[in-house]
Amino acid sequence: MASKTDKRNSTYSQLETGAERSKPLVHQNAREIQAYGRIAKLPIALDEKVCAASAENLNQILADTITLRDLYKKHHWQVAGHTFYQLHLLFDKHHNEQDELVDAIAERIQTLGAISLAMAADIAETTIIPRPPRGREEVPVQISRLLQAHEIVLKETRTMARQAAEAGDDGTNDLLVSDVIRTNELQVWFLAEHLVDVPVVRADEARAASAGR
Repeated sequence: MASKTDKRNSTYSQLETGAERSKPLVHQNAREIQAYGRIAKLPIALDEKVCAASAENLNQILADTITLRDLYKKHHWQVAGHTFYQLHLLFDKHHNEQDELVDAIAERIQTLGAISLAMAADIAETTIIPRPPRGREEVPVQISRLLQAHEIVLKETRTMARQAAEAGDDGTNDLLVSDVIRTNELQVWFLAEHLVDVPVVRADEARAASAGR
């Protein structure tokens, strides 16, 4: 029959084992479970080559969308002038809409069985949107940069949407057309109207008369 001391030691031993098991297993390292560029085929009724091609295209759009999103945040913080308040809010609204696109594009890449880009260094190496300076720029330059970035995204997205449709990848085509293209087109409209040179307080009668001829 076990003594009280033996029982106490057994209890302590169990407590120590439990404590060890509850410790977080930190500083773990291992090989990747899936390399970038490889497809882990999912049963979505698409050929692996189609998935790989769509994922490659989507990762390019993802990198450029992340860059456009961050460009909006940069301008949101740095905008200046008498339109500060309106543009401060507009830039942030567009940033949030682009952020939703980022998530949707990345999830589509994973759905195709591929790996989505994620880290800033990888995005910087992949994007084709020109890098802005670190400093603050005037509002017309900020808006022009954004419009250029939108045009880059729209041009590549239209091409890749057609490729997805031709390959039978309806899910990717729908995402690109219904979400990426339409969101970017609408944001272009909101931005471009800020670069129209019209009077603010008094109508330009001379210009109006000239236009009416």
